[in-house]
Formats: sequence, structure tokens, C-alpha cells
Amino acid sequence: MRGESRLTTLVQLVMDECRAQRPARHVVLERLLELLLIEALRSMPICNACPGVMSGLADGRLAAAIRAIHANPAHSWTVAELAKAAALSRSSFFVRFREAVGVAPMVYLLTWRMALAKNLLRGKSMAVAEVAERVGYRSASAFSVAFSRYVGQPPAWFAAEEDV
Repeated sequence: MRGESRLTTLVQLVMDECRAQRPARHVVLERLLELLLIEALRSMPICNACPGVMSGLADGRLAAAIRAIHANPAHSWTVAELAKAAALSRSSFFVRFREAVGVAPMVYLLTWRMALAKNLLRGKSMAVAEVAERVGYRSASAFSVAFSRYVGQPPAWFAAEEDV
């Protein structure tokens, strides 16, 4: 990614901000690092042989479905609804998604929900039932079972472990 002027500019801004002792320095650094990550991802060549979310987002139709999942993770998505968002048949959508992203659409949805749940549990500001609702589970017990299966420990343990 050498020679990417936007990346060079952002790296310089990060270095300048690190050296300076200005007010709100940590907030500015957080935002600059977010931008740096986004620009680094944008600068990466999209490789059709390399499945992942970036390949999915590079496909205009699949991107619509991925954005829908990200915009409303609590919705009880079906493959049919996601296929409709992508303007594809269910079977075409399923195959295209799996080839581009590397996993089936419902596996991607589960992975996204669990990533969100982990972040919410780390934040310590929500009860397990609230987290469950935010990520699309109708009950805390159903969420706890799914989370335990995915992460290997119950959500309450995960949240407590983050305190250590």
C-alpha cells in the first residue's frame, strides 16, 4: 500500500497528534485511527479468490444485503429477505454470498450479532437481556445458549472476565 497519498497523510496526522499535547487528543486519535483503518481497507486490492466481507461489499448486490444486516441486526432476517434486498433469487443469493464472503448468509448474521454482543457486554452498561434484544434474540435464555455455543462461555461470564 506504499504510495497511497491518503494513507500517508493520515499516518502523518496520527504522528503529529501523538506528539502534541492538545486537549481532546485521545478523541482525535481515535477518529484518525478509524479513518486510517478504513482507508487501508479501501486501498487493499479486492481479490476474488480471497473471500471475506470486503469481497461481499465490493459486490453491489451483496453489499445491499450486508448493509441491511449491519443496519438492523435485531431483525429476524431470512435468506429470502436478504436475497430480496440484493435483488437476487434465494438460491443465487446464497451461492453468491457464500462464494464472496466465505460463509453462508445466516452464519455471517450470527457472527455479526455475536461480535456486537461481545462489544455490548464489554461496555458494562447493559444487562444480558438488553444485549439479547439488541442483537435479535427474543429471550435472554435463547441468547445465552447461542452465545455460549459460539463463544464457549455464558455471556455473564464473558462480561465478568472482561473486568480482569
